[in-house]
Amino acid sequence: MLRLLKFGLILLVITMLVIAVWLVIPLFAGLNEGKNNLPEAGLISVNPVKLPEKIDFAGEKVPLMNFDIRESLDREMIVNVYYQSLTLLTIKRATRYFPMIEPILKKNGIPDDFKYLAVVESALTHPNSPAGAKGIWQFIESTAKEYGLEINKEVDERYNVARSTQAACDFFKESYAIYHNWTLTAASYDIGRKRLSHELERQKANTYYDLMLNDETARYIFRVLAMKTIMLDPGTYGYQLTHEDLYPFISVTEMTVDTPVTDFADFAKHYSINYKILKIFNPWLRESYLTNKAKKSYIIQIPKEAGRVYDFNYKKINTPVDTTSND
Repeated sequence: MLRLLKFGLILLVITMLVIAVWLVIPLFAGLNEGKNNLPEAGLISVNPVKLPEKIDFAGEKVPLMNFDIRESLDREMIVNVYYQSLTLLTIKRATRYFPMIEPILKKNGIPDDFKYLAVVESALTHPNSPAGAKGIWQFIESTAKEYGLEINKEVDERYNVARSTQAACDFFKESYAIYHNWTLTAASYDIGRKRLSHELERQKANTYYDLMLNDETARYIFRVLAMKTIMLDPGTYGYQLTHEDLYPFISVTEMTVDTPVTDFADFAKHYSINYKILKIFNPWLRESYLTNKAKKSYIIQIPKEAGRVYDFNYKKINTPVDTTSND
């Protein structure tokens, strides 16, 4: 009886093994033939990104017929199209910040495409880089001061969108006077004029697209071109947004302050807002007070009545006033 029981158990185990092998072999055969046996609902489709047939930066043609140029743009298009969270947020922010940047570029005779440098530099936020670069245009302290931005314990105008955009324009104008080329002008913002001029001379080149540069600068213009391409036609690259999805420009009243402010919390309450909202609109104010011993005039932005309430009719709001100069 015991032998029969053992025999039955052995027979059962063998049968189960045969069934398992019978089920597994077709699976491996399918994999070997390149077949995917997972259900379609569990798949994520990842597709190549279609490149534009032609593209320019500030009216200067990009030589996409060259394999190295085409593949460099392809890399940045793939990186930025599939970096969905950051790219989506940047597209949403653009409707708030581009109306501040565009008029200043135009006033200075700088091509509109240069707004995409701010996109690449900061994603239209106010980051603080490991190298100490700050604000939308990512100025380091020495360069910021060279172009007239005030930086001290209480004030850092690198965080002032209008003032820092004007400083960037001053840099661009100086570079263009040297290179007479907008693409090289943009590249000089990343690498610096001294280094760029050295590389142009050393390599006996006269265009950005013929230069062998460090990885950061070699990718810089292509990042700008990729973000320009995506932001001009986000739907083509999978970003489906309505007007309600975009962050609206918020109209402000501009107050000139030429005296000390002992407490910005009290200052904010006086204008029917709170300290948080005051700092959101004026991130260049770095302390809760302003000593202003030099009695300098500063322009402080206060959102207009109900400015904190989300306005889905943002396109009806007036273009912002130019505040690029503080007396």
